[in-house]
Amino acid sequence: MQTKPTHTSLVAVGDSFTEGMSDLLPDGSYRGWADLLAGRMAARTPGFRYANLAVRGKLISQIVKEQVDVAAAMDADVITLVGGLNDTLRPKCDMGMVKGLLTEAVERLAPSCKQLVLMRSPGRQGPVLERFRPRMEELFVCVDELAERHGALVVDLYGAPSLSDPRLWDVDRLHLTPEGHRRVAEAVWQTLGYDPEDAEWRTPIPATVPPGWAARRAADARFAQQHLLPWIGRRLTGRSSGDGRSGAQFSAELGKAFWVTPADDTNPGPVTDWRRVDP
Repeated sequence: MQTKPTHTSLVAVGDSFTEGMSDLLPDGSYRGWADLLAGRMAARTPGFRYANLAVRGKLISQIVKEQVDVAAAMDADVITLVGGLNDTLRPKCDMGMVKGLLTEAVERLAPSCKQLVLMRSPGRQGPVLERFRPRMEELFVCVDELAERHGALVVDLYGAPSLSDPRLWDVDRLHLTPEGHRRVAEAVWQTLGYDPEDAEWRTPIPATVPPGWAARRAADARFAQQHLLPWIGRRLTGRSSGDGRSGAQFSAELGKAFWVTPADDTNPGPVTDWRRVDP
């Protein structure tokens, strides 16, 4: 008989994908798959602890420098690590450096927890994916090799047909919708050995009538104005959407994930210790 998994703590490490963009809550905070996963795990384990250290826009070098040692010191049952995709989207990307830093992160995190979880990240169908697919797949080969070497689990989101559907991606075309995050949480949940709550998370959503030419062009124009041009501007000026942010945690007292920034003294922080998640 298969033993039911028992995990008492979770630490999430990474960038905007793990932060939870674009699973936006009414109060303006983000939830995302890691919060959803932590909520499920907490419901099974009294006293469950959870910390989300992920920050939007972070490159793998920043993840290693700012998050890995913090996560390794927290003595967690489970650590999730997703990083490197922001690097692959840069025009000048040293894949050797990216893979070397990812290796360093895994080598530091794997011995510090009971179970390290890595991912083959999802990709939205379209020209951006096709342009950067070779880099992504090179990164995923490294992920698979590291997992085999260090006993990590790999969640294959890249190979899930449902998560390549543009309808599961936000208008910025870089981040999943709430439904996309729900499916990622389910994928990680099952990979950790829990009984499925949605055995069909890989199944694509039903087909709908595609938008007409005019609607597509209008959507392209909004995307360029609201998301693409600001993204290019940050690249040209060396800025990041994560500048000034030191991490997020889930606060059971506040009932939400909160940001910690140098100018924000209204919430606890910075992220140096656990926050408890109650069932």
